Amino acid sequence: MDRDAVCVLLPAYEESETVGTVVADFREAGFDDVLVVDGGSTDGTRAVAREEGARVEIQSGQGKGQAIREAVREYVDKPYVLLADADCTYQVEDAEAMLEPLFSGEAEHVIGNRYGNIHEDAMTRFNDLGNSIFNWLFRVINGEDFVDILSGYRAFTVESFERLQLRADGFGIETEMSVECARHSIPVTVVPITYMPRPDGSSTKLHPLKDGWIILAALYRKAKTSNPLFYFGTVGVVSGVAGAGIEAFVAYDWFVNRTPHEVLAFAGGTLIILGIQFLIFAVLSDLVVTLHNELLDRIETVEDRLPDE
Repeated sequence: MDRDAVCVLLPAYEESETVGTVVADFREAGFDDVLVVDGGSTDGTRAVAREEGARVEIQSGQGKGQAIREAVREYVDKPYVLLADADCTYQVEDAEAMLEPLFSGEAEHVIGNRYGNIHEDAMTRFNDLGNSIFNWLFRVINGEDFVDILSGYRAFTVESFERLQLRADGFGIETEMSVECARHSIPVTVVPITYMPRPDGSSTKLHPLKDGWIILAALYRKAKTSNPLFYFGTVGVVSGVAGAGIEAFVAYDWFVNRTPHEVLAFAGGTLIILGIQFLIFAVLSDLVVTLHNELLDRIETVEDRLPDE
């Protein structure tokens, strides 16, 4: 494995307690190009990273997602990127296993599965439940099982990253990368890794409810183009069920108490009609996406058969 072809990318914000250890570990393992992209820390994160030999850049915006996009676009000059957090939760000992599928040509994007060897204190029960739900939703929507779509330990080729359409600025970036890899049929390999709890004195930037909503929104938003049958179908089903429930109540109250509910009956009927329309639109949208994907496959087949110029 040619470590000189790898840029270790560490997005960081207020990580002075841990970033020095992470940078030192990667450099001792033979990774000379360690890039820390700082989100405007005021605790000395940048100084600590520089002391340990890292390249340090200050991101122009905010959020982990924005830092990753900007780093790959402007600061990374190597063909491979090893992405990790600067909080000592990921281990440098797993780096070779993460990068091997890229160098062997087996994959273009590698996800570190934290559940391969997770420390008992590394994740709360609430976060574990949330991860399980999001991974299940991802499988339902995208038809792929990446095991741990929210993992922040990843390895990828710059060329494959540039094909992803990423918009998330914060913690939704991992979700978007997973969805985009499935959408663009980028070869993905999942590698078991060790996941450790944050060291004492280091505080997490993750807010379970707020960031959980961001991740859920990213999954649902991406389903509009990756699985429109789910995206529009869920709206149709919710609308139809709500309308049917209202109509059931109106019918019951009329036959039992002879109480009319004209307004509710109209609202229920409207919701049922909207639900049916959304379901029809979902089926048509899914057909359009399927035909579009088939057309792209045919174009790629023709391009592969054309002689190189």
